[in-house]
Amino acid sequence: MGPSAVSAMLSRRRCLAAAANRIRPLSRAFCDAPASRADAAPGGVPGSQDRTQEVGGVKAAPDVLDVAIVGGGMVGLAVACALSNMPLTKNLRVAIIDSNPALKSRNYLTKSSIPDSRVSTVTPATISFFKEIGAWEHVQQQRHAFFGKMQVWDYTGLGYTRYNARDVGKEYLGCVVENKVLCNSLLLRLQEELDDMESVIYPTRLVSLTFPSKSRQARMKPTSSERLSAGHSTEELYCSNLVKLDLSDGRSLYSKLVIGADGSKSNVRHIAGIKTTGWNYLQSAIICTVEHVMENDCAWQRFLPSGPIALLPIGDNFSNIVWTMSPEESLRHKSMSPEEFVMSVNRALDFGYGPHPRSNALDHFVEKFFSGTGNTAASTKESFEVPPKATGVVSERMAFPLSLMHSHDYVSKRLALVGDAAHTVHPLAGQGVNLGFGDAAALAKVIAEGVSVGSDVGDLTLLQRYEKDRKAANVAMTAVLDGFQKIYSVDFGPLNVARAAAFHGAQYISPLKRNIISYAMGDTKWPIFS
Repeated sequence: MGPSAVSAMLSRRRCLAAAANRIRPLSRAFCDAPASRADAAPGGVPGSQDRTQEVGGVKAAPDVLDVAIVGGGMVGLAVACALSNMPLTKNLRVAIIDSNPALKSRNYLTKSSIPDSRVSTVTPATISFFKEIGAWEHVQQQRHAFFGKMQVWDYTGLGYTRYNARDVGKEYLGCVVENKVLCNSLLLRLQEELDDMESVIYPTRLVSLTFPSKSRQARMKPTSSERLSAGHSTEELYCSNLVKLDLSDGRSLYSKLVIGADGSKSNVRHIAGIKTTGWNYLQSAIICTVEHVMENDCAWQRFLPSGPIALLPIGDNFSNIVWTMSPEESLRHKSMSPEEFVMSVNRALDFGYGPHPRSNALDHFVEKFFSGTGNTAASTKESFEVPPKATGVVSERMAFPLSLMHSHDYVSKRLALVGDAAHTVHPLAGQGVNLGFGDAAALAKVIAEGVSVGSDVGDLTLLQRYEKDRKAANVAMTAVLDGFQKIYSVDFGPLNVARAAAFHGAQYISPLKRNIISYAMGDTKWPIFS
């Protein structure tokens, strides 16, 4: 076969990568139509038998996927890990598209280093998900800190609430883990499940998405005469029903499903034209790591006039600070000397802005009145405590603006959004990443259900099951957190009294306390008694 014939055949197969490009054996599938249904795994790419097609002795790079995940952060990696761990989906062709060099990490991160400022408070529900997909054992080999107690109070000194894992018969309320540890643990688990880890990760960026037209979708299986009359090969028609992803390195991929896991400024969401609702809070959060004389084993949160400050244990004598304030104040606190910043932190967590809460006659009356509503929660009788003092700031101080955002749609034909690409919330309760992991678990489950019955993994009807499950729960949590942010951002006498009443209720009404804990832990989907 001469060179001109080879060129002609390659041009007819437009969905194959050019032979001159660097070949990646990622998806082990290429753009050919199925010879028979037996050639395809249920729900998977048809006709993909781990082979590379040769045209005139020239190999063409396989580039057809079942699932393309855009974004290799915590949530995107969790989706990939969940899919690789389930028998029904482990053979799907999955790619992760992200240029972050941290994705090359393959070793345990040392516990002797200073903890990173970027941490997440993972709930027992998230921990269960990590255990199910086999990633939690890797977290346990790296730095993490369980906590079984939490104290929340208001700067007015009118009330406080303490929570204890024993209130709901658990060992812990949550676990604080560095984001890089969560990512690394998911990568290590993926490495265990995949034969060729390097072939799954595309260290590049998404440039554009091309979705199949509705007219083309309606003609998934054209007749031979229709193909010939139109001058298209079977391969071209098959690929025209997939999403085309153009990458910044010049390559193109085709996928049955694209998952946008690329954060709050999602390029996938923007290209797909999915609208959002949201607003800026006119607040920024400062995060950093501080050191104590002794180990901290409790999560602390105090509501101040400008926003809450949280002190979260991260292991050894270290804690993480998440402090919400105005953008102007965040700039001032970033530029402070370390000594000034530590003094400001200790003031905010102790005697600054107002007195410590104290028990009074009303507290004893409320406690006695509600003692007959059931078993009294263990933390009901716990007194207010002063948090441990910070002795130094040992990491970079980082600041980022806060906002709320919620996508009108989580899914469309051959597209699903997860994590911050679908929703962002205020960090005051540390729920953002847990909502994202909930998305990852739910979407992977829905994909597995589709594969089990031979459905197209990009089918809109299938994907809408995921949206129905997650949107309601995410909207509920978003509303709760937004409500807290607004209520605690106003310094107004009557409202201060109302907030104090809420603290008293949460402290002394045991059924209410247990419901709050269960909802925050992810054991219940709704912020009501259930």
